[in-house]
Amino acid sequence: MENINLDKTAFQITLHGGNAKDLANDALVAAKKGDYEQAEQLLAEANKEFDLGHQVQSKAMQKDDSDNRIVPTLLLVHAKDHLMAAKTEIKLINELIDLHKKLDK
Repeated sequence: MENINLDKTAFQITLHGGNAKDLANDALVAAKKGDYEQAEQLLAEANKEFDLGHQVQSKAMQKDDSDNRIVPTLLLVHAKDHLMAAKTEIKLINELIDLHKKLDK
């Protein structure tokens, strides 16, 4: 079984989580300007970035079996926390955009 570089994995997860948060926040800015088409596109991109980070995390978790236990580092724990915070922000920003749409009607 191939070894996994935990630092590289953590940085990849953090990268995608950060991209997802940035795109979601850009979507909110677009919605505040009334550009809902751009906001929806940015939210879709944010979700894709989250999914990429989740795929990296899942690949690492698949390596964590009874024969090849992964000992999490603080960096890896931080990366996973960062990714889950991105998901929370995406969900909240999606709700805020919906509210902006309702207020504009």
